[in-house]
Amino acid sequence: MGSRERKKLTFAQKKCLSKAGKLMLNSGMIRPGARIGVAASGGMDSWVLLQILTLHRRKLPFDIQLMVLHINPGFDPTNHSPLVDWAKRAGFPVHAEVSDMGPRAHTAENRKNSPCFFCSWRRRKHLFQLVDTYGLTHLALGHTADDLVQTFFLNLLYQGRVEGLYAKEAFFHGQFELIRPLLHVEKRLVRKAVKDWELPVWANPCPSAETSKRSEIDDRLQSLWAGNTKMRKSVYSALKRWEQFTPTPCLSRPRR
Repeated sequence: MGSRERKKLTFAQKKCLSKAGKLMLNSGMIRPGARIGVAASGGMDSWVLLQILTLHRRKLPFDIQLMVLHINPGFDPTNHSPLVDWAKRAGFPVHAEVSDMGPRAHTAENRKNSPCFFCSWRRRKHLFQLVDTYGLTHLALGHTADDLVQTFFLNLLYQGRVEGLYAKEAFFHGQFELIRPLLHVEKRLVRKAVKDWELPVWANPCPSAETSKRSEIDDRLQSLWAGNTKMRKSVYSALKRWEQFTPTPCLSRPRR
């Protein structure tokens, strides 16, 4: 980030920072001495998450530590180099490794599940292992308000569950917490903030990136409230209230 950190923030950057900061404060997301592993894929959401946590850390009255965690799915074993370079310049420890889970998800080995499920399940499991390896207290994911809405409809239509995403979840009886600081930030703000920060986002090389059930749900939702911002805001507001009044689960293991 360098000198860009000291520039006056744009409207989108300020909104991302304020919305994420408010959620972190209201949910008690971060505590003194927190050691946070930031799951960074190289997409827009994780890049903005890194900026937000970096800026938010300066405002806290206590110390926290940040560590960048990246698992390359294996389609392009070199595309994460900008992330590693950024982390080193920012002075953050980084764990980056290349896996083969992406290509394996598209082979005969994966007969029962979609490629996205195969890859995301293994990535989440490995991230949990890294949390344990490095003694981290938190795992931060870059899910946004759009992901909250999409997940709700995915669970409703394909799993028969009325459930979205939680801002904070405890795993393994409180051994660590999974947090989503951007959960109340809309994707349109993230997209604008990425451009304002001139972040080195790279394209997703996965062949299933545009054909997943999540992409299908997103297309249907965009058609549903095309030109109707009130409808979209109503759905966001309803799910925020659902999250606020729904007990957060404490899970002993990752959910399938």
